[in-house]
Amino acid sequence: MAAPAQNLRINGERLWDSLMEMAKIGPGVAGGNNRQTVTDEDGEGRALFQRWCEEAGCSMGLDQMGNMFARREGTDPDALPVYVGSHLDTQPTGGKYDGVLGVLGGLEIIRTLNDLGIKTKHPIVVTNWTNEEGTRFAPAMLSSGVFAGMHTQDWAYAREDAEGKSFGDELQRIGWRGEEEVGARKMHAFFELHIEQGPILEAEGKDIGVVTHGQGLSWTQVTVTGKESHTGSTPMPMRKNAGLAMARILEKVDEIAWSHKPHAVGAAGHIDVYPNSRNVIPGKAVFTVDFRSPDLSVIQDMEARLRTEAQAIVGDMGLEVEFEKVGGFDPVEFDAGCVAAVRSAAERLGYSHRDLISGAGHDACWINRVAPTAMVMCPCVDGLSHNEAEEISPDWARAGADVLFHAVVETAEIVE
Repeated sequence: MAAPAQNLRINGERLWDSLMEMAKIGPGVAGGNNRQTVTDEDGEGRALFQRWCEEAGCSMGLDQMGNMFARREGTDPDALPVYVGSHLDTQPTGGKYDGVLGVLGGLEIIRTLNDLGIKTKHPIVVTNWTNEEGTRFAPAMLSSGVFAGMHTQDWAYAREDAEGKSFGDELQRIGWRGEEEVGARKMHAFFELHIEQGPILEAEGKDIGVVTHGQGLSWTQVTVTGKESHTGSTPMPMRKNAGLAMARILEKVDEIAWSHKPHAVGAAGHIDVYPNSRNVIPGKAVFTVDFRSPDLSVIQDMEARLRTEAQAIVGDMGLEVEFEKVGGFDPVEFDAGCVAAVRSAAERLGYSHRDLISGAGHDACWINRVAPTAMVMCPCVDGLSHNEAEEISPDWARAGADVLFHAVVETAEIVE
């Protein structure tokens, strides 16, 4: 298939204006966004996206999970569509670009093709996946997971938020539950543009990240049980300090992750200590160890060593420990052909680039199971994301969308 001409570029100013216009919906308290999934603000953002897509000549599809599919027709009615997109929902204190750049970057492809009068053999479909963040209804990537057959729709509908409201009821309430069967669509390929959410591209001065893999994830909840007692009157040899045991285990978690450098990582982000009183030695500690690696065998090794090391620590201290696997997914290797299309697009356009392994989960990780998939990443300032201070530059956004445009249009095949 012929590659698009080197001089074909998206309209960077229009893309940036669209990002800023969408950011007005569900504004945060510190310059970012609070447009959580299936809220009224989410509904308002969806309506704006639909209006823009229809103005660009697209038809809009909507499935039973609220996934939105804006279609620009191709010249071959039998050719499978090339899909492109991400998500419009945000964290409660989220930024203006996480997910949104990928959706509006996809829309900018359609607008640019229209501007240039270019037709493609394959249709192009811009997608907004529902509830990628998982902050209100766990887990993350919920609707792309249903699409890819990882979850049942009934199970997804039954997910509840902190107020006991169900995902299915809230999706219906805001008016964005479609009739189309989830997962019925077949894809020629899927591409997702996203901010890096890490510091590597900016630190190395690279314009583009060519994402080759997505890290696998393992969450193990560890419960250490000791004995609550007075911090002042319990002799040191007679203490059963669950907090101290947790600290020693977490030191081992760090050692385990370092032993698989450079790509493995590990830490505990969720920690509860009981009774959490200033003058009581903790009788129980509950924490979740998060291990990630692009290599499944490494994840399995880290999980096994966590259990062995933790058992040894609590055994020496006369305490007890329990383990529960509470989440995870296997590593992802993105499609070689789609990855090559991204890399060649960056080279053709003269953008500096490097291969990346995504440390976060994305809708592309699930869609990769049902269609050839790849991701494009652009830098973000200080690697900061899931924070209202999340920031990118217009030039970074333009470069990412240019590469996305070329990879998608090359895959969709320009008709001369």
